Amino acid sequence: MALGSKYKTAPGAGTIAALILVLVFGSPWYGDWAADNTNENTAGGWWLRLLHWPAWQFDTSDSLRDVVVGDLRAILLVVLTFLFLVLLPGSQLARARGTISQFFAGWAAYIFAGGFASLLATLFLANPSLLGAFRVAGSGAEYGLFVGWVVGFASLGGRRGTRA
Repeated sequence: MALGSKYKTAPGAGTIAALILVLVFGSPWYGDWAADNTNENTAGGWWLRLLHWPAWQFDTSDSLRDVVVGDLRAILLVVLTFLFLVLLPGSQLARARGTISQFFAGWAAYIFAGGFASLLATLFLANPSLLGAFRVAGSGAEYGLFVGWVVGFASLGGRRGTRA
């Protein structure tokens, strides 16, 4: 993606949307706000708390390894979103930019990225278990299902050109 290009790429736009979602809604500040100001027993409160799922935390007293392992789920979510946006063929097969297949490819990429990011991050925990891995993969896919439409809209209309 060249600077100054008048066309956006679907994987680039979707990845930027995922990065913004993770940076803003995964932040400790948003998490504190959501915990203090929402009711988890309402649909809106549940969704606002779900937005905080790829929670990250940066503490200067932590070692670099602790920061990376603690925030691995959020890092993997963004990286895997890009990977799945590139690999999913829906938007590549679309004949015109802005078709509904690009929307669903972006949404599906975020669902897959959420599930796999959780699954892979579980491997780095102190005592990982198979049941725990399945549970967190389900929570990641749940997050992707209810939030991934944002990435779907962001990737809508992007071109899928070839590299020169």
